[in-house]
Amino acid sequence: MKSLVINKNDLRHNIKVIKDLAKLDIPDDNGKKYKLIGVVKGNGYGLGLLEYSKFLIDNGIDTLAVATVEEAIILRKSGIKEDILMMSSTSIKEDLKTLIENDIIITIGSAHATDVVKEISRNTSKKIRAHIKIDTGFGRYGFLYNDIKTIVESINKLSNISIEGMYSHFSLAYYKNDRWTIQQFNRFINVIEALKLNDININNYHICNSPAFLNYPEMHLNGARIGSAFLGRVDAENNVGLKKIGNLKTNITEIKTVPKGYNIGYLNSYKTKKETKVAIIQVGYMDGYNITMKTDMFRFVDKLRALSHSIKNFLIKSNLKVTINDRKYNVIGKVGMYHLAIDITDSNVKVNDFVYLDVNPLHVDGKIRREYV
Repeated sequence: MKSLVINKNDLRHNIKVIKDLAKLDIPDDNGKKYKLIGVVKGNGYGLGLLEYSKFLIDNGIDTLAVATVEEAIILRKSGIKEDILMMSSTSIKEDLKTLIENDIIITIGSAHATDVVKEISRNTSKKIRAHIKIDTGFGRYGFLYNDIKTIVESINKLSNISIEGMYSHFSLAYYKNDRWTIQQFNRFINVIEALKLNDININNYHICNSPAFLNYPEMHLNGARIGSAFLGRVDAENNVGLKKIGNLKTNITEIKTVPKGYNIGYLNSYKTKKETKVAIIQVGYMDGYNITMKTDMFRFVDKLRALSHSIKNFLIKSNLKVTINDRKYNVIGKVGMYHLAIDITDSNVKVNDFVYLDVNPLHVDGKIRREYV
């Protein structure tokens, strides 16, 4: 039986590290305390939408963020009462009505969305809460940062809507001292200042995702959206002691001994160098093991970085490894759809012993049980 094991102590540790960096208990110059928003999109970053959301709440994260209407409604129907921010701006009336009826904080990122929300507000007794999204150069959701006239006009149309925050999203915060990230931040600050000149003051501003939160403390403003950093799998330098969350757990189903020169797996990709004791487990790429995201970078410099990482991985880590009884063993042969082989020569490993595999929880099949230990 397979499960994704989540170490609660390690996850709790990561939450505390981020909380300490955020200085939650120290108010800013205006007396406001810092707000951490726990991003739970993508099935809770693979940790299970409901289980992970409840764990964050139990550990002091009182605002969650999702990317789809479906995620928001699942949380509400499960009994979660805390604030939920829908991060995807939409102009679809039916979706907006569903979000508003379920007390979800909506994101408004266009003049069209503004008009739809305004129309809905005339026919509902529900309090409508919203954040304004500014596109500072990401090119997805949000008002264009330099279209101040439209932003001001749209916010003024929403006089009966509770505008509780405004935010933007970095596109390249994985690298420190990046000129583009600094430019995006300055564009966002310019929007804030322009709104103040038009007598529009919004209480909460946030632009940092996990990489930016770690790389650019000077850009924290008074809130941040944290997802991958809680998992310790953030695309940024991890020098604050975050621990990797999530191991795929299964057990050994078969053990056999094969002679020297024997092929293992598809494509005859591995040939034994001596008589070899082999353990078989029922885990493969369909479970999310050894899955990597396709590189879709266009800039030449990013392609060079990707190539550099690939070469380093090839030189440093020539074999996939698993853990059995606190000892590392090599995976041999090509990873199959649902099976792989492990070299357990000169060991006392037995059928049904547990095997632990390092895996990105985001890639793990949603049907596999999440086990918090």
